[in-house]
Amino acid sequence: MFFVARVASIATATLTLAGLISLSTPSQAAEIVQPIMPVMQMVQSLTTAEVPATIAPQTTIEPNTQSVIAPDTDRTVVTPTEEAEAAMEFASLDAAVAAQDRAATDEATRCLAGAVYFESKGEPLSGQLAVAQVILNRAKSGRFPPDVCGVVTQRGQFSFVRGGRIPSIDQARAAYRTAVAVARVAMADAWDSAAEHALYFNTPNRAPGARLRRVAMIGNHVFYR
Repeated sequence: MFFVARVASIATATLTLAGLISLSTPSQAAEIVQPIMPVMQMVQSLTTAEVPATIAPQTTIEPNTQSVIAPDTDRTVVTPTEEAEAAMEFASLDAAVAAQDRAATDEATRCLAGAVYFESKGEPLSGQLAVAQVILNRAKSGRFPPDVCGVVTQRGQFSFVRGGRIPSIDQARAAYRTAVAVARVAMADAWDSAAEHALYFNTPNRAPGARLRRVAMIGNHVFYR
């Protein structure tokens, strides 16, 4: 502030003297200019040297960086592995079946695999998947038992069931291992079945119920809704 006041005072005096010079004769102007030359030189040195160093605003240039958004801690974090598994797509049903691991199965998978094995072993994979889909649809329908094993062992529904139990199966058989893999595909909804909404199936030589609607025919079975 002190420097600004000095500059203002000197500038005012200079302007006043300049006015007097403009109104004077050449000889008078020379007499006026000679004493004020040091003052004018002082003004010039101050304005060219001191001003930038004294009153120039000090600004800080921030680097041009991208803003970073803090993660939302309340949001579920999905790992890259989980994203890859969720986005996994198979080129064919065969590929989906082949991709299933051989780990120990839970009870629901064993029940579903047993039904697939006894009802459709030797059928194309699409037919085996459709059988599994019927059982899963029944468990979700509210018209049958609410769990897979309950659907499979329900009295009067599947002829292979004996005394409410699924007969034992040689688990080393390739057909059973395939049935387990198909059951896993169906339970994971890893491939769309051609009989996606079916609740019943029969062999072609058996007439369906009067109110049933045919959904698909795959292999040796016709599927109904």
